[in-house]
Amino acid sequence: MTPTQKRPERSEEHAENPERQQNGRGSGSAVQSVDRAVSVLEILARHGEAGVTEIADELDVHKSTAFRLLGVLENRGLVAQEKDRGKYYLGAGVLRLAGAAAVRLDISQEGVPVCREVADELGETANIAVLDDDAAVNIMQVRGTASVTAQNWPGRRTPLHATSSGKVLLAHMPPTLREGFLARTLPRFTERTITGTSMLRAELEAVVEQGYGVTVEELELGLAAVAAPVRSHDGKVIGAISVSGPVYRLTPDRLPEMAKRTVTAGAELSRRMGYGF
Repeated sequence: MTPTQKRPERSEEHAENPERQQNGRGSGSAVQSVDRAVSVLEILARHGEAGVTEIADELDVHKSTAFRLLGVLENRGLVAQEKDRGKYYLGAGVLRLAGAAAVRLDISQEGVPVCREVADELGETANIAVLDDDAAVNIMQVRGTASVTAQNWPGRRTPLHATSSGKVLLAHMPPTLREGFLARTLPRFTERTITGTSMLRAELEAVVEQGYGVTVEELELGLAAVAAPVRSHDGKVIGAISVSGPVYRLTPDRLPEMAKRTVTAGAELSRRMGYGF
């Protein structure tokens, strides 16, 4: 190519998807589109706003490809356009996604002093769990002085129907989602695991009425736990705080005391999350 010659503009087909020429509509096409869409969001986050030409240049794609990517993102509320200037910027949908991640981070951070106080007072392990699809995932833990043999729960996904935190989260699910869960065949972990729909539904109603959930050897033999809901500023249940320990310490006589203290802890953490203001 001589200095006076211009580099030919990429054809739309080539710029949009080189893999398609080799593999047809393969998985590489979808992966590349996702990668480019994420790159668009990163460009807008870096610059604050950008036009189609700027974005196409940074992505090294045809303008029509950049325009289609922006169209999809705009339809999902992830980007928005200033109609008078034609520039794009990050939309409110990004805040929604970021907010979901922030809630998990905030409840973990705010829960540390609450769990530490409960664990120190009761001597048992305190945990915070949040809903993760069809399971409760534990996001932080503080061990009490008596919990020398306590398990490591953080990061562990636990079944909703067989854990105290899971029952709290399940009880406060939207009705359609809860009923969909109850319609499944639920696994049994011990002879005390509740798997029957009518019995579990009654258990969940009790959780809402009394303000806490209890499990005794429903997930593992020898393990008992009690959990209470944690609410966000709008009253929505966003997590559960629990206290767990061996059944020889969490006896039937002691469980009401544990439940009362856990409910208080849940209320305190809810206050820290903005509930009640």
